[in-house]
Amino acid sequence: MDTTRTDGSTALRKAALRLIPFVAVMFFINYLDRTAISFAGPNGMNDDLALTAAQYGFAAGIFFVGYIVLEIPSNMALHRFGARKWLARIMVTWGVVAVLFTWVQDAGQLYWLRFLLGVTEAGFFPGAILFLTLWFPREYRRRALAGFYLAQPLTTVIGAPLAGFLMQSGHGVLGLEGWRFMFLCVGLPAVVLGVVCWFYLTDKPEDATWLTPDERAWMRRELDAEAGENEARGHVPARRILGVGRVWALAVAYFGLIYGLYSLAFFLPTIIGGFQERFGTTFSVFEKGLVTAVPYVPAALALFLWSRHIYRNGFKSWHIAVPTLVAGLSVPVALYMNSPYLTILVIAVTACGIFMALPNFWSLPAQFLTGAAAAAGIAFINTFGNIGGFSAPYVTGWLTDLTGDEKLGLWLTGGLLVLSSAILLVLSRRSRADLAVTPSTTTV
Repeated sequence: MDTTRTDGSTALRKAALRLIPFVAVMFFINYLDRTAISFAGPNGMNDDLALTAAQYGFAAGIFFVGYIVLEIPSNMALHRFGARKWLARIMVTWGVVAVLFTWVQDAGQLYWLRFLLGVTEAGFFPGAILFLTLWFPREYRRRALAGFYLAQPLTTVIGAPLAGFLMQSGHGVLGLEGWRFMFLCVGLPAVVLGVVCWFYLTDKPEDATWLTPDERAWMRRELDAEAGENEARGHVPARRILGVGRVWALAVAYFGLIYGLYSLAFFLPTIIGGFQERFGTTFSVFEKGLVTAVPYVPAALALFLWSRHIYRNGFKSWHIAVPTLVAGLSVPVALYMNSPYLTILVIAVTACGIFMALPNFWSLPAQFLTGAAAAAGIAFINTFGNIGGFSAPYVTGWLTDLTGDEKLGLWLTGGLLVLSSAILLVLSRRSRADLAVTPSTTTV
């Protein structure tokens, strides 16, 4: 019996069961808190605060300004102090700010709170990605990232109806409007889970008392061997990360993906809210939440099945590029459909494309970055990409005010996704050329 293989499979199974669900729940709450404004906006907040589409878009997007400014320093702090302490700190502070949205009174206060939410959340997502790369060897990393990323579409599948229910049933509770009660309820779990995180997470395999000594040794050997392969291709110091062309290319490609993701996240509830004017349909607040969740059900299923296909058959460049291209081509088509059912169907295709691409994208930086360079590189790519998080809601809102509908904004979204697809295809050719010189177990 091969005891080494047994130690490896057991260690991976234990790590996956202990870490991935917990980090995914953290991400679920993270994404719900940052997108809660998309549910509140068309369901009372915009009217109560007298917000235009551009003001709502600016409020949604300014979150990413604070997030971007502190992203890289936060991830370097995580690398220094450890994921357990730093992710716990992030969650508690963002939870406190998220709760404060309950009492916002005007657009100015909304802008400041969204900015502060970005400041306090900065570093969570790249920190979680880095944490998983420190635990799972390359061969298994895409599967781990897929399990983590599954929380994102499920946030809308579960979160949109939940937000609708809280807004509809919570109206008047504690003297609050429904959207204010919803903010209160979705902010508190972050504080609780942040405290749990401090005691639950383990920073690295050698510290895991829940693994046997042989299992810890196997994990360390695998991760060190992978780091050695990356070093052999050329070590990149953290201070030189901005001089690496491949990092910039991945950052631009990620910008397009995030622009598409947040165009969908922040304006889908608004588009659904406009069904009454366009098609004569009427939904309650809870029903709007259910309809908002519909495109994300097939997206979650597509993410899961696509990741299983890649794990079983091997990763190829088109596994990222083709879904991104499909998402880009389908985005603007939704607003030209002549029924709400067809509109939702096309939006579902877009959501499937984006979520099939995203988890596999994050396995790319770890193929040529290690250590502090990986922390800085992942943070920079995520930071640059999240400029799209700021741009998408603001530009879409501004173009909506300018033209009177969402069509032009979504054409721009589609174009940026197509550009991302093209960049990823070019990068894959370069990576294949590199691998022909330095063989590796993974192709890009």
